[in-house]
Amino acid sequence: MTASPESVLTREVPLVPEQSALLFIDVQNFSARRDGAEFKDMPDAEFTEKYGWFFDELKSRVVPNMQKLQAGCRAAGVEVLYTTIESLTRDGRDRSLDYKISGFNVPKGSWDGKVLDDIAPGDDEIVLPKSSSSVFVSTHVDYILRNLGVKQLVLSGLITDQCVESAIRDACDLGYLVTQITDACLTYSQERHDQSLRAIKGYCRQVTTQELLDELS
Repeated sequence: MTASPESVLTREVPLVPEQSALLFIDVQNFSARRDGAEFKDMPDAEFTEKYGWFFDELKSRVVPNMQKLQAGCRAAGVEVLYTTIESLTRDGRDRSLDYKISGFNVPKGSWDGKVLDDIAPGDDEIVLPKSSSSVFVSTHVDYILRNLGVKQLVLSGLITDQCVESAIRDACDLGYLVTQITDACLTYSQERHDQSLRAIKGYCRQVTTQELLDELS
């Protein structure tokens, strides 16, 4: 018999599918497409210099890992959820002060706020718009996860050292056992990604996509 997650004082606990959820963070048109609002007005040379590596990694490695993760979790009966940066209003007046200072707004109902087609949500999967770095601050995801009976949370998404880190810390403090999929998260350089993984390791279990899939199978 597998021990229940709360009965063992360690983060290294294999997933119990019926008590687990996979949450994709900000894998959306706004910030993961060349024609998304964050990049569409940027000259090609500047885009390539600043974000070429990021988009190459996203296309060749990270999104394919997300697709495998999504399929594996669905097959194992793990709940799959999504959050995207999206305001609750068209003009973004409900955004956090930090998002207002950052100068971007993803209007309510816009194409930019949609999850990438590559990992499109199923028709009965939950998508939560958020307007702050942490999904736990600007959505009722904690309420939803508790209603679903979730105790173990698997995290994948963008950006590793920003919204992903925020979600990991908040989930940990709220009593979830957190698993970060190291090769299904991405930020704007390998150095930043690696630094983030080292910094956040004390809050979560870190595994690769294949390691999680092997565990579920």
